[in-house]
Amino acid sequence: MTILALPPAPGSDEHVSLALANTAVALPGGHRFDELTSPDATTEWLEIHGLVPDRTTLQSYCQNRLTGLRSDIRAALTAQVEGTVPPRHAVDGINRALASMPSAPVLQHDANHGFRRTIKHPTTRLVEHAMSQIAANCVLLLTGEDAGAIAQCQASPCDRFMLRTHARRHWCSVRCGDRVRAARAYARKQGTPP
Repeated sequence: MTILALPPAPGSDEHVSLALANTAVALPGGHRFDELTSPDATTEWLEIHGLVPDRTTLQSYCQNRLTGLRSDIRAALTAQVEGTVPPRHAVDGINRALASMPSAPVLQHDANHGFRRTIKHPTTRLVEHAMSQIAANCVLLLTGEDAGAIAQCQASPCDRFMLRTHARRHWCSVRCGDRVRAARAYARKQGTPP
């Protein structure tokens, strides 16, 4: 899998729903980068975020369900940023993911680890469990104290979401900020509006 060398957007370390929303990124030149282009890449992303056990094998069906949730979350975040009504299908999709929460992790005991809670479900249930955790995080983000800090990067064409860490923060990364400042400097030098 080819990883785009961008640092996480502010808030995506704390909110897995922001991290999922930012797995699809608009790049300069009209290109898009998508971290979830295959079942293996999707599995790796879920493992990195601690949402499925190591050595999980997902199928395309699971990948498609997660990218569908990503679209719903992006639509809800866009509505929050723009102060508009979210599409009904996005709210319904997030609620479906919330309602699909499998039973709680079960108690197990083994000689190496002692007592621990583990998820024992077929693979599709693992994805439902992961999606319900992401959806719950999204609901917490949209209804909690951080809701007013949700923003979208203003360095066109970047469309990553972030939590504004201070009022003057407009970009998701130093890279985006540098790109905007360079464009402004070039426009001033050329005598044209940025």
